[in-house]
Amino acid sequence: MVSTFYDDQPTEEECKSLRRIADQLPWAVWIVALIELAERAAYYGVSGPFQNYIQNTYKSPSGLPGALGLGQSAATRFTNFFQFFCYVTPVFGAIVADSYLGKVKTIICFSVAYMLGLLILFGTSLPIAIENGYAFGGLITAMILIGIGTGGIKSNVSPLIAEQYTRTKQSIRILNSGERVIVDPAMTIERIYTYFYMCINVGSLSSALTTVLELKVGFWLAYLVPVCIFGIGFTVLVSERRSYIDRPPSGSVVLHAFRIIWIGIWSGHKLDAAKSNFQRTEHRFTVPWSDEFVEEIKVALASCRVFLFFPIYWMAFSQMLNNFISQAGTMELHGIPNDILTNIDALTIIAFIPILNTCLYPILRSSGILFRPIARITVGFIFAGLAMLYAAGVQHLIYISPPCFASPLNCGASNGGSIPNKVHVLIQTPAYLLIGFSEIFASTAGLEYAYTQAPPSMKSFVMSMFLLTSAGGSILGILIAPLAKDPYLVWMYLGFTTMCFVTGAIFWRLFKGYDSPKEERVHLRNLD
Repeated sequence: MVSTFYDDQPTEEECKSLRRIADQLPWAVWIVALIELAERAAYYGVSGPFQNYIQNTYKSPSGLPGALGLGQSAATRFTNFFQFFCYVTPVFGAIVADSYLGKVKTIICFSVAYMLGLLILFGTSLPIAIENGYAFGGLITAMILIGIGTGGIKSNVSPLIAEQYTRTKQSIRILNSGERVIVDPAMTIERIYTYFYMCINVGSLSSALTTVLELKVGFWLAYLVPVCIFGIGFTVLVSERRSYIDRPPSGSVVLHAFRIIWIGIWSGHKLDAAKSNFQRTEHRFTVPWSDEFVEEIKVALASCRVFLFFPIYWMAFSQMLNNFISQAGTMELHGIPNDILTNIDALTIIAFIPILNTCLYPILRSSGILFRPIARITVGFIFAGLAMLYAAGVQHLIYISPPCFASPLNCGASNGGSIPNKVHVLIQTPAYLLIGFSEIFASTAGLEYAYTQAPPSMKSFVMSMFLLTSAGGSILGILIAPLAKDPYLVWMYLGFTTMCFVTGAIFWRLFKGYDSPKEERVHLRNLD
């Protein structure tokens, strides 16, 4: 609670001496966060069971739930394709919002495709549909429709939530205690994205329910849950559509940006060739953008260099969503669904983000240590590497355990695949904890960096570039999928470990200067 607020900007001396705090968040921020929570609950509710749905046979002797029986490598390819598609379509969602509909209307329209995909998946996962061969076609159709819907939502809800906070300048506030503090828009945006990411992870806990339902009842009930959750979120979205701050469409920044980049590539990597004077003089062509816009593209592309390393991170992260699940299926489950442990990742994030925000980060700031995005992203790479290293250790333990050793569920002693190797599934737990810590640092910092370091007109473009890094990680996952089979899994995880550690080291060496105070001043100018 505060007693007095001033619009006066702090002096240089006050900037050095006064404590900085985040501002109070508008109600619209929480509404948008709730919508994202519902969408992510639907997304993870359907994708959580995908690995089992695709890999295992219907009524498998192993007792694992399944429908298609295509095997681990194929399941990994399909789940990576789904992730790839869901992170490519946001580019088109951003174009539709910027050029035609605005963010809110775009989210509403694409949500219809999303709901249709959920309904098709539910219908074709009914026992009668699986038994009559409709499951595969329904899955592919649902993946495409849900991917399209995700594109329209994901590209717009992330910048929309930040746009609900309109202050751009630092100001002085006096607390009830009498302390004078600086209200910092940068810290407020950081807090918005922290809570936004927490909502994503609260939503992802839906897979804890759907994975139990797929095992105890069937996939049809597991997929009915996301239909209901998304329906609630869609109702809130439509009913509160007049509550949001939604900038009207003014032409697609993303399309213009790609055209400028294309011109630059064909002109010997010189973006100045896209400026109006050059185009008018050399090609007698009038471009629809200003010279200032071209300069902003240069700044945006400089910011995007940081994202070049993220596909390696997302490739390692995605193991949690496919190969970790398959790994658990070869272990002693003791009644635990093999795909429920993915929720440990979300629980880690939900539990530790408040601790970091209320304890660790304030302590570091009071000690003069500013744990800025580049440092946090680097730490995220380290935790991802540790998760892969631990997974390699678990896989080695499986391979040296009876009855099937390096051929789990695939030897005579397994009794037709019904007896797993004698390793308890909960040994996987630290791998999910480490992945959760990596997300807390790398992913939240990446979202924050994408929004804060982009010029005002470039935010949707830079955010699209950040989301595309996940698509890049999925492509890498598809390429490596042939290795996702016994007895090569230890080497696969060790390869991921090496890539994460090496990439993190190179990333820090190249970009550590971006965390300097000079960069903070650039950021504040962008906010203005």
